[in-house]
Amino acid sequence: MNIDTTRVAIVGAGYMGGGIGQTLARGGATVVLLDRDPAAAEAGHRRVVEQAADFEEKGYFDKGDAEAIAARISWSGDIAASVASADLIFEVVFEDLEVKKPVLLEIEKHARPDAIIASNTSAIPIAAMAEVLSTPERFFGIHFFNPAQLLPGVEVIPGEKSDRSLIPGILELLTAAGKEPAVVPDTPGFVCNRLQFALYKEAVKMVEEGAVSPEQIDTVVKASFGFRLALYGPFQVGDMAGLDVYASSYKSLEAELGERYTVPDSLRERVESGDFGIKTGGGYLGLSEDEAARLIAGRDKAYVALGALRRELAADS
Repeated sequence: MNIDTTRVAIVGAGYMGGGIGQTLARGGATVVLLDRDPAAAEAGHRRVVEQAADFEEKGYFDKGDAEAIAARISWSGDIAASVASADLIFEVVFEDLEVKKPVLLEIEKHARPDAIIASNTSAIPIAAMAEVLSTPERFFGIHFFNPAQLLPGVEVIPGEKSDRSLIPGILELLTAAGKEPAVVPDTPGFVCNRLQFALYKEAVKMVEEGAVSPEQIDTVVKASFGFRLALYGPFQVGDMAGLDVYASSYKSLEAELGERYTVPDSLRERVESGDFGIKTGGGYLGLSEDEAARLIAGRDKAYVALGALRRELAADS
């Protein structure tokens, strides 16, 4: 899939649909924003074009990006005609399966047989949506994060019946648009939302218990593990910190908070076998000695740079 010749139709011209359209148009694709209400489609298009100009003025986009986006993105209230000429069609409507089903059926009805159909769902199982389609092999979840223009991550979620030979083309399209896509399984919440909603629920629980305030939690998270997570994933952080430390901490938490903090089986087994992470030459990632040394050296440099960036942004706010 060559982004410079790819035609993308986005059914749903709201903030998220517009952001996806702006991202792919900036990368070179030709995009049409669609809504049954032409006024809504026109408003979404106007917002995307005006925002692109604002982003370029602020330096978020490169010079010339706004003009390129305006030239490549259009709007329409004629869903059938626009879908029929597209290579890739996104469904970006309200996050409710019963709302999405008729939209997906309409897309499939008018799409070319070789066109890819995608949903930007945040958590609805891809299998549940694919059930309504007669051609589930060309259906995928392609989950952008809000704001789509600025966050690099995208989850690509094939369903059980999805044709995996189509994945390289999807990844090429997203990479060309400046994204960092990851192919993830069709599990509840995929990867991002399963993790972030687990954290959010625990934070809310702490507030409900009167232990801390929302402001205290935000302050601690931003300056501690949230600071690390801006640059490193949980397994990188755990392997560097020490799996023995993690296992011991889980035991302390379990004693006070119960079974939800029981040491995970694989973590316990690793520690019992003497695998404490990087410091013993192991860990979940299994890095070599050279790879581990580069990770540690890069971490220190990255943390200093991130700290300087936080201070700079705080001074400007």
